[in-house]
Amino acid sequence: MKAQLETMHQLLDQLAKRAAEVDRRRGEANAPLFSIQLFQCQGKLLTPCVNEAQGLLNVMRRDDEQGLLTEARATHICETLLAQISALQRELATLPLRKQEQATRGRRRQSIGELYQELAKHQDWERRLEDKLRDANASVDAASTPAVRQDYQKQVLALEQRLARCRQARERIESTISYRERNT
Repeated sequence: MKAQLETMHQLLDQLAKRAAEVDRRRGEANAPLFSIQLFQCQGKLLTPCVNEAQGLLNVMRRDDEQGLLTEARATHICETLLAQISALQRELATLPLRKQEQATRGRRRQSIGELYQELAKHQDWERRLEDKLRDANASVDAASTPAVRQDYQKQVLALEQRLARCRQARERIESTISYRERNT
């Protein structure tokens, strides 16, 4: 039991250092980071949550030293601590993704003119892809051997997929334009 408690203590110390560093860089979140079922402190920073987990570990240590720690209580505290540690580790592991999301959300909004330019580019790409697809289908029909036919069919499939993506992008741009024109 003492070895496991020491391992959790070391892990929480490492988490405390990382949490303090992240809190200094990121600052307070807009909403509590974790649910009330996981952390009572409802912290908008990581450090108070790590402190709560460390406090729970200290309670477990104290009860163990005083001989008051029952098996059921030890199991409950360990499960809670493991859930808290896992949540903290996940939060720290997803920081790069959160930064990427914020960067994506912070992009400059395109003007209507820029959207029309994007639309024209996609329409041109769509027309060219349709031409290539027509030529590739003609090549499949004119193929001299099954192996050559299979190569052309792969090209046709790739072109169909590119054309589908191009059409989806064009449709997104068109819907953005129509939405913006209705609401301005």
